[in-house]
Amino acid sequence: MTRPAATPNRIASPKALAISALLLSQLLSGCQSLQIFQQPEPETIVWNSKAEDVPIHEFSLNPGQNMVGELASITSAENDTLSDIGRHYGLGFNDIANANAGVDPWTLSSGQNVLLPLSFILPDAPRKGIVLNLANMRMFYFPKNATNSVLTYPVGIGRQGWHTPLGQTQIVAKKANPDWTVPTSIQREHQAQGTPLPKVVRSGPDNPLGDYAMPLGFSGYLIHGTNKPYGIGMQVSHGCVQLYPEDIETLFGKVEIGTQVNIVHQPYLAAWRDDMLYLEAHPPLDKWEKQKKQLQKDIRKKLQQLAAAKGAEVDWSKTDRILQRADGIATPVLAGSPDLAELKANAIPLARPDRLYGQPIPSELSDNDWAILAAIFDNETDAQKLAAMLNHQGPPIPARKVAKDGNYQVVVGPLKNKKEVKSVAQRIKQNFDMDVTTLAPRQAAKN
Repeated sequence: MTRPAATPNRIASPKALAISALLLSQLLSGCQSLQIFQQPEPETIVWNSKAEDVPIHEFSLNPGQNMVGELASITSAENDTLSDIGRHYGLGFNDIANANAGVDPWTLSSGQNVLLPLSFILPDAPRKGIVLNLANMRMFYFPKNATNSVLTYPVGIGRQGWHTPLGQTQIVAKKANPDWTVPTSIQREHQAQGTPLPKVVRSGPDNPLGDYAMPLGFSGYLIHGTNKPYGIGMQVSHGCVQLYPEDIETLFGKVEIGTQVNIVHQPYLAAWRDDMLYLEAHPPLDKWEKQKKQLQKDIRKKLQQLAAAKGAEVDWSKTDRILQRADGIATPVLAGSPDLAELKANAIPLARPDRLYGQPIPSELSDNDWAILAAIFDNETDAQKLAAMLNHQGPPIPARKVAKDGNYQVVVGPLKNKKEVKSVAQRIKQNFDMDVTTLAPRQAAKN
């Protein structure tokens, strides 16, 4: 960055920076705003081949096999976030954040160990077409002509009040580069928020459906991509099922019209693997919170039945800890089985690639660029959190922290002109309740 930042009108307080997954999910809700800033295309990614030592999406599947994948780990680099690492390794925000409890998702330190929960217990449902488990926000696709494999992808689903429906349906159409006809209910919602939408959003970068859409037999619901990829693994949509852009492109090419789609809610999953019984626990979605005790009672009964069939003994105190933890890590439950610490210690270490897929890296600012001074902090961590959350907006708002005069500034840019400055400032005000200061180009300031 070649020019210093000015003094802002207002110093943001820590309260103004409520950093949480809940806030991020609200900011990434479908169709938040169509007056967006487009980040420049990233440079060509140079991959480190040693990073891809474990399967991420596609797994071989033997008859009777109910669990696939392995736990892995990676060492973070400077400016990494859990969102960046999760997307690179085919994990949603819920997957990687729950598995790394106590880790701030936005301020990873260089050299920090991050667990990659790349082992999955398959939902208890017919292995046909697409099975979507809302509880862990994960899709499983069983190819029609490949009975010995399964593909799995993280998804974003309906937020509270706009729940994705349960039940069996099918893919009824496939649309590349879709237009989005905005439902009346969503138009009303945005009108009330002061962010009105057009009746039809044409295909392109402003379209929240992304580049591919597959309408379901449930009227008004689709499986589609997104222009807000960091909402994957959250309850962010108006009921539709969203995938990372790279994942929907792959799935779109494989799935046929008429493919069965079975949507379930199974927060607790159990399976035998290599003479060991595993339990995978996730928090039930809010809609099913009142059923939590019964759901846990049911899974205990299932564990008892699975163990008895092989003459094994369940460690019930360990089972209770796994249910309480609800971190999505498939963990052994038999007496004398490895605990979570041992599982983490034995996770497969992966070399970090030279660049994480899709990781937002703001372009450098020049004297010709407009910019915004978003906030000043006396704490570097708070500044890094705000910069990271801005970079992971949908669409991204390019931001960086800058050390200056003993404080830490969060500077947004480069921005093209006053119009873009105004649009981004409005988004920051709307989403973070923060006033900002415009930074004009140097040559403009001289005139």
